[in-house]
Amino acid sequence: MNLLPRPVSYVDGGRLCAYKGWETVLVDGPAGGYRLLSSDDGVLIEAHDAAGEMNALQTLRQLLGAQAFRAAGEKPAVIPACEIVDHPRFEWRGVMLDVARHFLPKREVLRYVELLSVHKLNVLHLHLTDDQGWRFECRRYPKLTEVGSWREDSRFGDRRSAGLKGRPHGGFYTQDDLREIVEYARQRHITVIPEIDIPGHSQAAIAAYPELGVHGGGVWTDWGVNERVLNTEESTADFYRNVFDELMDVFPSEIIGLGGDEAPGHDGELVRAIARHIVRGGRRPYGWDEILESGPLVEGTVVASWRGVEGGITAMRAGHDVVMCPEEHVYLDYRQSESLDEPIPVGTVTTLEDVYAWEPVPAELTGEEPGRLLGAQANIWTEHLDSARRVDYAAFPRLAAFAEVVWSPPEKDPGFVRRLAEHHLPRLDALGVEYRPLSGPHPWQRLPGVPGFPR
Repeated sequence: MNLLPRPVSYVDGGRLCAYKGWETVLVDGPAGGYRLLSSDDGVLIEAHDAAGEMNALQTLRQLLGAQAFRAAGEKPAVIPACEIVDHPRFEWRGVMLDVARHFLPKREVLRYVELLSVHKLNVLHLHLTDDQGWRFECRRYPKLTEVGSWREDSRFGDRRSAGLKGRPHGGFYTQDDLREIVEYARQRHITVIPEIDIPGHSQAAIAAYPELGVHGGGVWTDWGVNERVLNTEESTADFYRNVFDELMDVFPSEIIGLGGDEAPGHDGELVRAIARHIVRGGRRPYGWDEILESGPLVEGTVVASWRGVEGGITAMRAGHDVVMCPEEHVYLDYRQSESLDEPIPVGTVTTLEDVYAWEPVPAELTGEEPGRLLGAQANIWTEHLDSARRVDYAAFPRLAAFAEVVWSPPEKDPGFVRRLAEHHLPRLDALGVEYRPLSGPHPWQRLPGVPGFPR
């Protein structure tokens, strides 16, 4: 449980104890789990592993109150006398952050790593390339960043009715930047999973190296599905083998993302070729559920089920591991209410309550499938989120609801919104997160006149 761990049994009627620090002992138990005991003698943490200790320390921080989340200032001196026994429900508790459509500076990615840790989330999936920008420094192919990392303009709002902003946009991460992000996350027991998207969503790469594409063209300034995809030449497969070699050198994660989504007219052979190359490198490929439609998957492939849960069910029944991230439940760029005040309203209405009500395990599963449900992931696409402030607005507090869903037992707490308002929003305030208020956006969070495309 993330916002107020449960079960909680208070010692001596819930009296307060002076906070004197903690002692940690490693014990047997579920991965990531812990027992926290607070008394006059101090705090004792019994943890299964180092991740369990980190989770316990985040709970301890919660118990100390919102002031404990400030970077400086007077710190709390008391803590409730209590015993808390807690562990995560799923091993994959993730967030996909799209830094390709709108680039987030390194400092903001590091901030999101910290926010994931606060919410006991443990996977950061970085969407590093798309039609609108290439964000990974590939030393063998420098034009990928020299040309592909910036675009001349950006659509402001939905492509069906919006104009252009009239200014360039760009940026990329050096390999040293990314190694820093990986290490910062590792210290917080968060795995960073990179994604280079192929064969679609590749216009930025084609702009840099036109021989990769079926058609030419510059870095895309529009949103949506682009019909310009990579060609099927062996030279293109060789190019991407070299790119993924550098990617795997920077990112030590077992799982490496290769996209595979929304590629009109492509037969999937390039995806299979790169998947085999990832496996030869000792890693596991990770792709969106469209990869199921182009023949048998390479052994070890993990499937992200985004077009509903059906793809994930099919993959598990075929023996593949799955991460559930269906757009109708956990796409956090989708609008948060029917109100006209919602900025750039796209997608279906996905309220805080909708996210909290979601159950990641489909009812159709029997528990006897040869593949595993690793967990779930919330996706933050940034076509319409052009700054860290806009990302905060879209992500929070819905990401707090998602974090509780993937940590806690499936039973829902009717007091969730009350607990959020009373206990967790003050923590977000202390952290400086510019979340959407429960009553609707602040005046400065609205974008009147910028068209969206609500469904």
